Amino acid sequence: MNNNNLLNLGLNQRYINEASMYDSNLYIARVAVQYKDMYKVITVEGEILAKVSGKLAYSSNSIFDYPVVGDWVLLDRINNKSGDAIIHNILSRKSYFSRKAAGNRYDKQIVASNIDYVFICMSLNNDFNINRLERYIAVAWDSMATPVIILTKSDLCEDINDKVKQIEEIAIGIDIIVTSSINEDGYDEVKKYIKSGITIAFIGSSGVGKSTLINKIMNKEVLKTNSISENDKGRHTTTHRELFAIESGGVIIDTPGMRELGLISSDVDKSFSNIEDLEKQCKFSDCTHKNEPKCAVREAIENGTLDPERLERYRKLKREEEYNLSKSKQQERQKLKSMFGSKVEEKRKKYN
Repeated sequence: MNNNNLLNLGLNQRYINEASMYDSNLYIARVAVQYKDMYKVITVEGEILAKVSGKLAYSSNSIFDYPVVGDWVLLDRINNKSGDAIIHNILSRKSYFSRKAAGNRYDKQIVASNIDYVFICMSLNNDFNINRLERYIAVAWDSMATPVIILTKSDLCEDINDKVKQIEEIAIGIDIIVTSSINEDGYDEVKKYIKSGITIAFIGSSGVGKSTLINKIMNKEVLKTNSISENDKGRHTTTHRELFAIESGGVIIDTPGMRELGLISSDVDKSFSNIEDLEKQCKFSDCTHKNEPKCAVREAIENGTLDPERLERYRKLKREEEYNLSKSKQQERQKLKSMFGSKVEEKRKKYN
């Protein structure tokens, strides 16, 4: 089979080698859209509909084991001439962006997989929020992809330099691009990341301008856009995750706006690396940064090199992450117990 048509979508030798370990009658495809119980996938012949096999569904222990947008999968056919395709296998994910499932659940929900860059979009109008940005950065670092901060709607901001300075203090080692859809500022810098085989996931709150930016990159209107509301907040446009192939090569994955981003798997330490570096300099390894002598964190606050509010946000995110992770494990134990009864508890006691 000729996979040349999939190379621009990110297919590489690693996936080809892994696919060769399965049934030779299966075909490689990439998941473009995830519906309730169906998927739109891209094969060498184009987009087709597919559903998971009964065996794959039966062997799945959680939603994590089902295909998501960005996954490379193996199908039984490359077109729908004889009905919908069947997904038999999911190839190993090299990276994925995840968050806590909405509501009172504590499952990990994968937003997009096999991504190279995470474009964290934030508008420079009244929706600008440093606390929210720190959450996105923590989750983006955990994805194993490289985060890039895209600031939109610069034409609506009168203190751009001040806001960029605020971000530079918390976005250590992350590229920052300022854009405007009115005069197309920053678009050339954004396009430098777009290359054949590269996958970029766009994330951000509703109405920050992701759809407008994606339409500009695609050179056509693939996504509906809405104007901002009277309170200067963006209106929600994207309702589901979707993968778009760029004609010049490369892939964009758009995601629904997420005003709340619950942490259950994140890299808080890396996103707050300046505090982590200071903690290593404290005299005591278990320093609480309150009353201990020779506390490098407290000294940094006193000499003005560390914002005490940033330290408090760091502590808050760490507590939230630990709590959600604990609840997730508890929920998983309860699920296993309901499925397999007392045997799980007996096995746990035997090996603990």
